[in-house]
Amino acid sequence: MTNVWPEGEPFSAVGSKGVGVIVSQGFTGTVGSIIYLAKYLGSQGYHVEAPRLSGHATKWEDLNKVRYTDWINDIETAYEKLRKRTKNVFIAGLSMGGALTLYMLEHHPELKGGILINHVVFVNDPKVKLLPILSLFVKSMPAIGSDIKDPNVKEPAYDRTPTRGAYEMIKLLNVIQKDLDKITQPLLILKSKEDHVVPLENVDYTLKNVKSKDVKVIYLENSYHVATMDYDKDLINQYTKEFIEAHL
Repeated sequence: MTNVWPEGEPFSAVGSKGVGVIVSQGFTGTVGSIIYLAKYLGSQGYHVEAPRLSGHATKWEDLNKVRYTDWINDIETAYEKLRKRTKNVFIAGLSMGGALTLYMLEHHPELKGGILINHVVFVNDPKVKLLPILSLFVKSMPAIGSDIKDPNVKEPAYDRTPTRGAYEMIKLLNVIQKDLDKITQPLLILKSKEDHVVPLENVDYTLKNVKSKDVKVIYLENSYHVATMDYDKDLINQYTKEFIEAHL
């Protein structure tokens, strides 16, 4: 078995409050990408599960061997763990973790709310249409990780973007898009004004298609894509806690 990076180990916290939060990493990143938020929520007395997504935090080639359903299973397993501790569960996710957040909200109406951090729900890059063929001949493309404004911070992420894995992510997005109108839970959307990975249009697309009546959008002024490791990380912690407390 391939060794898992220390930054990629799953994080779990048993809380004192009757509230649970799933926190999901993004594509090619690690639990280390969202650990600051996960640990903060644990310190506030919440039950927390931040699973390692399959194919991550080992070697990039492993991401070409997994299916999008594996990532769904990873989040579902984390949810089952939390459900044994509390019925009040929220879910948060960065980037593709935000996509998985949307999937869970679609399929689990009992979830109390979702926090989307620079989430992806569609990709309008023309190369996407070529991925099914491209992935047969080209194993990887340049990395998308570590889009961070703070020059002193580096994301623990793969240094290549695996093409077959990217194709699986697109399949996941296609599945999510079809059922966005099933989402009625409260949403907090945190979006960096300058994000070099996921365009701003993802916010508008989400707002147009979900049926949630209670949606708050906050634009982050001082972070790039991996905002959970960037200058706005404490603001994200604060906004997330305020959202959870307001919706219990």
